[in-house]
Amino acid sequence: MRFGAILFDFDYTLADSSAGVIECVNASLRELRLPLASPKLIRRTIGMSLPRTFVAVAGEQHAATAEAFMAGFKRRADQVMAALTTVYPQVGPVACELKQRAIRVGIVSTKFRYRIKQTLRREGIEDLFDVILGGEDVSEHKPDPQGIEQAMTALALTPSETLYVGDTTIDAQTAARAGVAFLAVLSGVTPRHEFSEHSTVGIVDDLGQLLEILA
Repeated sequence: MRFGAILFDFDYTLADSSAGVIECVNASLRELRLPLASPKLIRRTIGMSLPRTFVAVAGEQHAATAEAFMAGFKRRADQVMAALTTVYPQVGPVACELKQRAIRVGIVSTKFRYRIKQTLRREGIEDLFDVILGGEDVSEHKPDPQGIEQAMTALALTPSETLYVGDTTIDAQTAARAGVAFLAVLSGVTPRHEFSEHSTVGIVDDLGQLLEILA
């Protein structure tokens, strides 16, 4: 397979921010005097937009207070998220290899762009990515394809030249709506069988196997 660009989701695809997300979700729920959510439930929401996350952990009956939840989450995330996010060790070497192969590299995530950049900058790998789009860059979040479409426009590439790599079925749906190929990575909490109903070019255990797929 030959692609001009490979776009990545961020959480659970390039990095594990679950400790930070768990802390921020429960800090905001605590402010709202709502029951705390279990770590297992919160991990399943990673990759969702904050409003969807709130409904998942608090219930539809509290949807009217989603804005307050988001504000509390963001306040706590500004304090702890970067420190509680761990970039997977394969990310730097894989991105370097892709660049050497003249493949453009980008990120399309619901996570705020400035948080992604802060983490990548800390690791010294921000410059390996040609485009980074976060939740603040789109009016509709995944599975809406807007983010992938904006990235393709920025890189002057077509859907047939683009691969999206992600860890959730939401990522698979996003790729399908954008008309791009999709590679599933099992570094998150979505089990292999959940991808069976989605079109993929492959399912890999971790990002290091991406290069094998491309070969």
